[in-house]
Amino acid sequence: MHSKLLDQLIQSLRCLPGVGPKSAQRMALYLMERNRTGAALLSETITEALQRLGRCQQCRALTEEAVCRLCSNPNRDQSLLCIVGSPADMFAIEQAGSYNGMYFLLTGHLSPIDGIGPQEIGISELLTLLDSRPVQEVILANNPTVEGEATASYIAALLRDRELSVSRIAHGVPVGGELEFVDGGTLSHAFNGRLRLK
Repeated sequence: MHSKLLDQLIQSLRCLPGVGPKSAQRMALYLMERNRTGAALLSETITEALQRLGRCQQCRALTEEAVCRLCSNPNRDQSLLCIVGSPADMFAIEQAGSYNGMYFLLTGHLSPIDGIGPQEIGISELLTLLDSRPVQEVILANNPTVEGEATASYIAALLRDRELSVSRIAHGVPVGGELEFVDGGTLSHAFNGRLRLK
């Protein structure tokens, strides 16, 4: 490239998930040639977010306040606590619009091979929260990966002696999906998690 600074911008954009060299180059050129106002706003917003965003003291979601808007909302059902593995999972559940309880955000999943144990993902904070809240049901919404399943099993075992209900979100055949195109692992989950109709 003719510009060291442009090269640095392109390399910086590659830190985003799914952005390869060509996409990063297109974004950098677009911002510099066609939308410098947008580039300045993006830069200012990222700088401010880095300075001000922290974790909610209750659910551990990203927020600029001590307690996020969801946790401070009196209309949320305090008796339900949904445990998720990432902010993206929390966004997905909120966008679906069918859940009105509280959340607890783990920082990933258990992975002993990578040195990620209960302390690293926030299990002690979860137990502290459960001791201070009138939770009646914990909903485990971990991803159906090996690590996600291990994390869900670990949490379920930890909560076994508490006087609350522990459930796991269902996994299986997607709405509108056809059985012949569903993989074996998904079908197995669907059969194991089937609901009784009568």
